[in-house]
Amino acid sequence: MKFINYIQALGMAVSLLMATAAALAAGPSYRLAVDGLACPFCAYGIEKKLSALAGVERLETNIEDGSVIVTMQDGAILDEAAAQQAVKAAGFSLRTFEQVAPGAPEGQ
Repeated sequence: MKFINYIQALGMAVSLLMATAAALAAGPSYRLAVDGLACPFCAYGIEKKLSALAGVERLETNIEDGSVIVTMQDGAILDEAAAQQAVKAAGFSLRTFEQVAPGAPEGQ
């Protein structure tokens, strides 16, 4: 029984290390305020267009405040013009575009 607990603890430790390494390797993040982002269907449409941009690693959409956090791969940057074009292609308007500091709370 102790061996099984040891294996489970080891598995959790490895998972945490991998998650930490992935978070540290992530590139810059950007907060896009989007006009018209009101429902899950809207979120899907904008995520589809933004995820097609080169270098996008992760997207976090917040329907309540109408924002999308775009995290880029290490070494990649998000060009504001490309973001605006993707948002427009999804049928929305880009209100603001700002780079967010790593580890900053959303909206900072």
